[in-house]
Amino acid sequence: MIRYALRCDRDHEFEAWFRSSSDYDRTAAAGQNQCPFCGSTAVEKALMAPAVAGAKRSEKVAVEKTPRDEPASERETADTMTLASSDPRHAALREAIKELRKKVKENADYVGDRFAEEARKIHYNEVEPHGIYGEATTEEAKGLAEEGIAFQPLPRLPEDRN
Repeated sequence: MIRYALRCDRDHEFEAWFRSSSDYDRTAAAGQNQCPFCGSTAVEKALMAPAVAGAKRSEKVAVEKTPRDEPASERETADTMTLASSDPRHAALREAIKELRKKVKENADYVGDRFAEEARKIHYNEVEPHGIYGEATTEEAKGLAEEGIAFQPLPRLPEDRN
């Protein structure tokens, strides 16, 4: 999985995950990359700081049951936002992220570090489909994506890292 910082023609900045750089190129050429704020498909890569290797960490992720015949391009991307300025749009986005996280917690079951295991049970119809959230390592998330299991990283806010 690879994460790109993206920007639409209306200057909305966001991040998206792709299986590979060629997957990004394919979806961009097909006009399938879409701004989560305004819906524009005029999206391009933005400047991005390089990731620095460190200890393995877990990320909270949520999963929804999706049809297996859903087009791969719709399953393969997961948007995530990072806020780091005093722009009023970012304040509104911060509130939207807080509301999203609240809704997930109200409507999904917390499964902790068993997220990958529980997501597979739902995907392979071993349990009744229901919303879940929890933690998964980067390797577990890659494995879920390779199996075509739909999930979304829950956006984190700067204060979550304190």
